[in-house]
Amino acid sequence: MEFRHKALARLRSPEELDLPVRLARPQGLLALTVAVVVLAGAAVWAVGGSVASRTTLPGVLTRGRGGYVLQSPLAGQVVRVRARAGDLLAAGAPLLDVTTGQGTRQVRMVAGGRLTALPAGLGSVVAAGTPVAEVELATGPADPLEAVLYPVGGTPVPVGARVELTVASVPAARYGVLRGTVAAVGSAPQSAGQIAGFLGDSRLGAAFAAHGEPVAVTVRLDRAAGTASGYGWSRGGPPHALDSLTAVSGSVLLPAQRPLDWLLP
Repeated sequence: MEFRHKALARLRSPEELDLPVRLARPQGLLALTVAVVVLAGAAVWAVGGSVASRTTLPGVLTRGRGGYVLQSPLAGQVVRVRARAGDLLAAGAPLLDVTTGQGTRQVRMVAGGRLTALPAGLGSVVAAGTPVAEVELATGPADPLEAVLYPVGGTPVPVGARVELTVASVPAARYGVLRGTVAAVGSAPQSAGQIAGFLGDSRLGAAFAAHGEPVAVTVRLDRAAGTASGYGWSRGGPPHALDSLTAVSGSVLLPAQRPLDWLLP
C-alpha cells in the first residue's frame, strides 16, 4: 500500500518542482574529492617524478686482453704434453710434441698467456686445425681484472652506469658484491665463436650466445687497497684473490626515467 501511495503522489506531481535537488550525498562528494586529489598527484608524479631500475646480466671476469683458441698446425699423435691448465707460458713456448709422418714436431704458443684449458692429452690424435688449447692473454696474476657482461636484447646499457657484481665463487651474503662502472659497450653483436676467441674458452662462448648474439659490456672494477683481492666490495670482500674466467652476475643501475616515458611510444 505504501508503494501505491507513493506512485499516486508522483502521478499528481510528476515534476516535483517544489522539492530541493540533491546532486550528491556528502559521502559521494568526499570520495570524488579524494579521487581528484589522487589523480592530480599521479599526474604530477608521472611528469615530474623519476624511477630508477636495474637489469641483471650474465658475465665473466677476465684480464681484459682477451684470449685465443690454439689450433694444431700438425696432424699426428700427441706423445708429450709440456704444460697443464693454469700455466703461464711465453710466446713460442713448446706446448705439445706430436709425432707426424715427418717425425716428432712441436706445437708452440702463438702468443704468451695462461692456459685455461688443454683438451689435447697424451695419446690424442689431432688433425691440422684441431683446437688443442685455450689461452687467456695475460702477463701474470697482477694483470688487472675486469668484467664482461653479455646481454641479449633488452634495455640498452649506458656507459658510466654503476654495476654490482655477484661473483659465483664468493658468497655474497658474507663478503658482499663486487662494484664497478660500465666502461664500454660493444657496437655489434658477437657470435659464439667471437666470444670464445676473445675469452679463450669455447664453452663460455657457447653459453653466452645460447639465446642469441649478445653485445659485450665491459665493466671496470673499483680498486681498493684495503681488500685481499685489491677491488672494491660492499662488505670487504673475500680473504683471497680472484681468478679470471670466474662467472659473475651483474646488476646494472639504469638511469632514472619519468613514469610518463613508459606510456609514450
